[in-house]
Amino acid sequence: MKLNLKPNAHPGCLISFCGLDGCGKTTQISLLKEFLENQGIMPVLTKQPTESVRQTDIFRTYMDNPNHTMYDYRALSLLCASDRLQHTNKEIVPRLQQGDTIISDRYFYSCIANLHARGYTEDRWIYEIAEHIIKPDIAFFLDTEVETAVARVRSRESEKNKYIDMDLQYRLQEKYMEIAADNGGIVIGAGLSVEEAAQVVQSAVIGKIMCGAKGG
Repeated sequence: MKLNLKPNAHPGCLISFCGLDGCGKTTQISLLKEFLENQGIMPVLTKQPTESVRQTDIFRTYMDNPNHTMYDYRALSLLCASDRLQHTNKEIVPRLQQGDTIISDRYFYSCIANLHARGYTEDRWIYEIAEHIIKPDIAFFLDTEVETAVARVRSRESEKNKYIDMDLQYRLQEKYMEIAADNGGIVIGAGLSVEEAAQVVQSAVIGKIMCGAKGG
């Protein structure tokens, strides 16, 4: 599942976090933001897909309900992919051109992970779209145990009764790890504590920035 993403030729630095819902992305992003601010770097936080997609009927149907017969998953995948293309080129790229450090909660990798986890492994359009997407300078993939991630989701008051396809979560986790291996991602191991994971993240990011490759 190697993606031919566009190299980031801009002065800014793009960092992405991917993984299951409940994998700990929010925590690690928050800790990284605080860490960078202490270094005098003010990162820009963003999220994909954007709210304009998250609030659509098709997105909410797939996220919240077991019955998906109304929609073709490819339609949702195309919607999310187009949203990521728009967001990357109209929101992220201008920031990178300004030299900002951007932290993205999810990225284009999630599109292909979800597509393949649902059995659409022969679709080539996803790879064609990827050629127009900026590749993150650092892409983190959180390898959280499925049961742990689901328990975290269930602990949220607003999502305690949320529909979750457990079989899909296992397939998604497998696909995220494959994508990380094929695209130079950094895997944050499930056995690490929050503090240990944060140290891995922060070391990788500051190493990239302090080497002069990117700045924010």
